[in-house]
Amino acid sequence: MSIKHKKYNFFQRLGRAFKLNFLKLLRSPGGAKKVSLGFAIGFGLEMLVISSASLIYILFVPIVRLAKGSLPASIIGNVIGKLTLLPVILLPFARKLGKLIFPMKVKMGHNGSFSFERLIHGDFHSLVSLIHGGFHALIGMTIFGVILSVISYFIVHYFYEKERVNRLKRRRTKSEIRIKRINKNFI
Repeated sequence: MSIKHKKYNFFQRLGRAFKLNFLKLLRSPGGAKKVSLGFAIGFGLEMLVISSASLIYILFVPIVRLAKGSLPASIIGNVIGKLTLLPVILLPFARKLGKLIFPMKVKMGHNGSFSFERLIHGDFHSLVSLIHGGFHALIGMTIFGVILSVISYFIVHYFYEKERVNRLKRRRTKSEIRIKRINKNFI
């Protein structure tokens, strides 16, 4: 007896992953404020992953613990941030925003592409220009991360409270039905 599994295309799998993670988020324990704070931190820190060369993950758990957010919700926020591909889409805009906020012009010698051969021979000009370009992206992505964190905090808080109220209504109706059946049987 063979069981046939339904094959889903990429977009269906992506939608199913969003739905699964969102359901996990709405069912995670800790209250609306703790869950939405954890989600916001995880989602905001995902914006910094590319521009910080994934070094932000070293600070991920301590930041969530210090803010008293939910760690599972922050992991879900991080996963949803990855699935949206927002960090990749926002990176060019973040670099321009970083240059606008912190205009730093570095002109040291010639402007060329980065080369390890020149770096080994002691030419640090290309490394300095690479670091300054990454610095602009880090500034811009930090700003985008803060903005998206604040927005996602309120969205998740709203949906979490709405789901909690719906859960209570469902429990109430189930208990009312059960009580009516018991009363009907005794009468």
